[in-house]
Amino acid sequence: MNADSIARALEARRSGSSWMAKCPAHEDHNPSLSIREAAGKVLFHCHAGCSQREVIEALKSRGLWKTSRTAQRRIVATYDYTDERGKLLYQIVRFEPKHFKQRRPGVRGDWIWRKGPRQVLYRLPEVLEAAIVFVVEGERDVETLRSHGFVATTNAGGAKAPWLSSFTESLRGREVILIPDNDPPGRARVLMIARALLGKAGRLVILELEDGKDVTEWFARGHSETALIAQVEGQEVNQ
Repeated sequence: MNADSIARALEARRSGSSWMAKCPAHEDHNPSLSIREAAGKVLFHCHAGCSQREVIEALKSRGLWKTSRTAQRRIVATYDYTDERGKLLYQIVRFEPKHFKQRRPGVRGDWIWRKGPRQVLYRLPEVLEAAIVFVVEGERDVETLRSHGFVATTNAGGAKAPWLSSFTESLRGREVILIPDNDPPGRARVLMIARALLGKAGRLVILELEDGKDVTEWFARGHSETALIAQVEGQEVNQ
């Protein structure tokens, strides 16, 4: 990639030794993106505050920025995060080789590859209708539990993502079963969430599943919905 080809694709205008274009990483009505080339590298400066990385991700989403690494990466799953009424706020995109990015709808029908201003729990409308909710670490585990008839949720960003007070409010008064991934970061995350929910959830259970690294693997090893319910209730079940 070079500055000239990107400038043409963005319909930029020349400004001295650089170009000015509408920034693809935000809703830009007046050209705020400076594009120039130095030492063989394309440099971007968004006067509205978008980082170089955010600009490149936005260019990638439009097919305007390609590298050998980008060419090898493909989207294998998307997970919609919506508001209470089901309106799409943002997506978590899963790539292969394994990698995750967040994107939200742009006004021109494209994607803005940056974090949404409002972060919510995954499958929020279902969570708000349920009396019992499982909280797991990833969207894939949520979908696994849903396929077995349970209501489940997570928050975007993995084990190190912050747990917001709005997430706690969405779970207030409900029976919450926290299932950590079977590793130190997963257990630390669950303890953080448990502290936030203490005194606010109607009932709080931490359930560690030993046979597998997460609930998806646990089910894949032949365990049943009945076995999961029994473990939540503190009973033993013969497999």
